[in-house]
Amino acid sequence: MTEGRQTTGRRKIAIAMLAVAGLGLGIPAAAIHYRQSIGPLDLSEAQRGSVVVVDRDGKLLRAFTTQDGRWRLPVLAKDVDPRFLSMLLAFEDRRFETHHGVDYKALGRAAVQWMTTGHIVSGGSTLTMQVARLLARTQSTAVELPRDDDASPKPRDREERSLAVKLRQIVRALEIERHATKTQVLDVYLALAPYGGNLEGIRAASLAYFGKEPKRLSVAEAALLVALPQSPETRRPDHFGEAARIARDKVLVRAAEAGVITNAEQEMASAEPVPQQRRAFPAFAPHASEEALRGDPTSRVIKLTLDAKLQASLEGLAHDGAARLGPKLSAAILVVDNATGAVLAHVGAADYLSQDRAGAIDMTQAMRSPGSALKPFIYALAFENGIAHPETILDDRPSRYGLYAPQNFDLSYQGTVTARRALQLSLNVPAIELLSEVGAPQFLARLRNAGATIALSPDAAPGLAVGLGGLGITLSDLARLYAGLARGGSVPDLIEKSDQIKGQDLEDHRIAEPVAAWYVADILRGAPPPLNAPAGRIAYKTGTSYGFRDAFAVGFDKAYTIAVWIGRPDNAAVPGLVGRQVAAPILFDAFARLGDDYEFLAAPRNALITTTSLLPPPLRHLRKDAPKTFAAAAMAPLKIAYPPDGARVDLGLTKGDTSTALALKAQGGVPPLTWIVNGTPLGAADLRRQSAWTPDGAGFARVSVIDAKGASDSVLVRLE
Repeated sequence: MTEGRQTTGRRKIAIAMLAVAGLGLGIPAAAIHYRQSIGPLDLSEAQRGSVVVVDRDGKLLRAFTTQDGRWRLPVLAKDVDPRFLSMLLAFEDRRFETHHGVDYKALGRAAVQWMTTGHIVSGGSTLTMQVARLLARTQSTAVELPRDDDASPKPRDREERSLAVKLRQIVRALEIERHATKTQVLDVYLALAPYGGNLEGIRAASLAYFGKEPKRLSVAEAALLVALPQSPETRRPDHFGEAARIARDKVLVRAAEAGVITNAEQEMASAEPVPQQRRAFPAFAPHASEEALRGDPTSRVIKLTLDAKLQASLEGLAHDGAARLGPKLSAAILVVDNATGAVLAHVGAADYLSQDRAGAIDMTQAMRSPGSALKPFIYALAFENGIAHPETILDDRPSRYGLYAPQNFDLSYQGTVTARRALQLSLNVPAIELLSEVGAPQFLARLRNAGATIALSPDAAPGLAVGLGGLGITLSDLARLYAGLARGGSVPDLIEKSDQIKGQDLEDHRIAEPVAAWYVADILRGAPPPLNAPAGRIAYKTGTSYGFRDAFAVGFDKAYTIAVWIGRPDNAAVPGLVGRQVAAPILFDAFARLGDDYEFLAAPRNALITTTSLLPPPLRHLRKDAPKTFAAAAMAPLKIAYPPDGARVDLGLTKGDTSTALALKAQGGVPPLTWIVNGTPLGAADLRRQSAWTPDGAGFARVSVIDAKGASDSVLVRLE
């Protein structure tokens, strides 16, 4: 009696299912009314999901779960292995390309089989009908969503197999195919298909189970991904490996029968094991990714300028380097493309997830004392103002400036050294001597005008100690300043989002004039490298902050600048933390990972490449402005009378006329006078107080003059 009633019920439902075809074939008015009753079609659900951050080439750096904890990564059919698509259609919907949303033949066969056997023998749903079901599921507010990677939605078998639900899927499928192409239908399916737990879409599943994008899949991998959406919870390979294998092998058999794969490929694929556990999703550049997301919370795909391969390599380098140095130490690395200012790698910490190393803090943005890392910019300012030349002789002996008495790092002294050698050896005393000549306020103003943010103690005026790290600056700003040296003195804006790359005005921020920048770069190229590192390939400088709290190393060639920081985020001292010993080796290792194609800067046309003995007399030794005799004291101070500082001088250069000379006039001082433009002397010293210079183009020019006693004056003018 009961069995008869069940058979009769199945017959009625099957007949109703067959009659559903009328909604698409013979009863358009009823179909329209029913479509209106189930609400408007919304295909945009596939476009809502996880935010992904990708590198400059579109490779995945990091993905974020949706608000309800699901992994649903954007994907299109063109991003998926074509053989997977062929296997999918062979297994799920052989007439996909010819039907209009409903395969009436398959639907009728399924209904008859169910009516006669009492159970489902073959499915009648097309991929389009499955898309309709997936859209209804994701848009439903009654579904209990998973809370973690292992949680799963509640079963819906009863709901999904009811006649009303099937009817709704059929009507919605017909509507979908009227508004979408076949490729768009596949796009939605590939984005929403369930794969167990909180995985939705083939891209999330491929990354979780195989650790790779679905662009290229093995035959076994493709078959498993075809099989899982049919019963994602009971076939999860990380929970039910044998069930997953059986389902995969059924797909392989069907694919071989359809001619999608060969029998040999089927046999080989069947022998492959299924994955036993889920893999972690890529999580590179966490600091850069989170900062980009905060700045652009509405975008689903955020493209950065980073290089994923380089980023991964340098994250490993930072992790291993900090681990060798001891607990609680961290490391940060920035790689900058000098031409554009694009950041190619942004490692903010040695281990993002480590609490001991405070990995959540982005140390590229932390204010730290740079130690000697700012010395090159003191020398650049001195070269630019005509105070010194790389071959100028400086004194490295005990000195005192009021209450301040600088000492070298090793507490020894070299006596007389050239400026070149003093910078290469990072001697403190000569650097402070030069800073006393250019002026600490002028030095700080130059750093700030170049775009660097400088932190100073609010309780005291800036003194000469700023030249040895008595201030705060970020690793990011240090990288910008050194990239400026590689660009002839023009400091770039650092860019991490691909859509922000643009041509940068060479005069926006300037740390030095081209000749002075090249002088410094040429000197730093000759700095002694760390043990076993190649010499002469890059220009670099190290820095160690007071109390061994921070170790820096920054280097560059023509193409790239790399900045490295090592230390404790809590600013605690670390005995033996010296820039040359701990940060420089990481710097050279990082450059090696960029490749071995080093190119250095060409000398500017007007650079003065000579020896100390052939320099103009005022440049052979560093001379103080203080008068040496009573007669000198009575002389008027040396001053440039023309052009005035900050002037804009029209010489017709913007119209192509390069024949007009700029007149140079001075007042006071002790002749003979030496004129210097952009770091290059204009001939020998002259008893006259005037000269002339013919520029080769428009732009800024630094004009300096030095008298016989070493007094100097300097102005910056713009020539047009």
